[in-house]
Amino acid sequence: MSKKRGETLGLLAKRVLITVLAAMLLVAFSLAIVACGGEEGDGDKPEEKGSIHIGWIPWDEDVAVTYLWKNILEAEGYEVELTQLDVAPVYAGLAANDLDLFFDSWLPVTHEDYWDEYGDEIEDIKIWYDQGSLELTVPVYMEEFNSISDLQGQEDMFDGQIVGIEPGAGLTRLTREEVMPGYGLDGYTLLEGSTPTMLAELDRAYSAEEPIIVTLWHPHWAYAAYDLKDLEDPEGLYGGAEEIHVLARLGFSEEFDEVAEWLENFEMSDDALASLEKMVIEDYGTGREEEAVEEWLSDPANRRLVDGWLGK
Repeated sequence: MSKKRGETLGLLAKRVLITVLAAMLLVAFSLAIVACGGEEGDGDKPEEKGSIHIGWIPWDEDVAVTYLWKNILEAEGYEVELTQLDVAPVYAGLAANDLDLFFDSWLPVTHEDYWDEYGDEIEDIKIWYDQGSLELTVPVYMEEFNSISDLQGQEDMFDGQIVGIEPGAGLTRLTREEVMPGYGLDGYTLLEGSTPTMLAELDRAYSAEEPIIVTLWHPHWAYAAYDLKDLEDPEGLYGGAEEIHVLARLGFSEEFDEVAEWLENFEMSDDALASLEKMVIEDYGTGREEEAVEEWLSDPANRRLVDGWLGK
């Protein structure tokens, strides 16, 4: 090998070595940035702040509000787990610290039994809606029915049925134990099933203009979707206006003080809640709740409402 060729090969080897060393230094520098929480590439990812477990029941306002707050909390850096239960296990789960939050506690009447049993072991964070009510409801085309007392002796028209919701719901208990005996509706059977089943029966009967009585409540999107009327309750057996509370396990506000502060700002008007429920329950439906919330939040007015809760 000539001397000149040897010098050329030596120079090439040095260049290759320098290139390799430079690449190794670049990789090491990049890893150091990642290990130290470097800012590049992480600007859109919120800091992880802990996990929050929300229990919910299949009442439409609870479905809508629960998924709304899931979106809010995840956007702010919290991990959120949702568990659907009947109402009694939700209260028991809060009391046992198995659940962190519940957005649909109806007081003082609907969930009175559960509050009496578990209230001392649960944190009451906020009343976010104060015009709730429990109803027996019929379509407006049933012109001869205006009061619950008008149902007496009319069992045959309704096949002896009042279409109810979940067996564990306070609305179900009050209807079965107070309202039906109080108004002499012994000839009726309260069908206990689920809220979706009740709504499906309402839709079927309404479309055919057939007689139907359902247990319903305010707030609910069905009042916007159908022309309905609540039967008067002259005996007041369903009670007065109900309040919807956010409940938490004991110690939640201390551990998640930022979230507790946001929840203390949380409240919704009839119009805002109706639009959210309609989007989540009617327009999108089961399995697409998160998409529905995203669309609802795309409205600047709704985004401003939520930002106000967060103090933005």
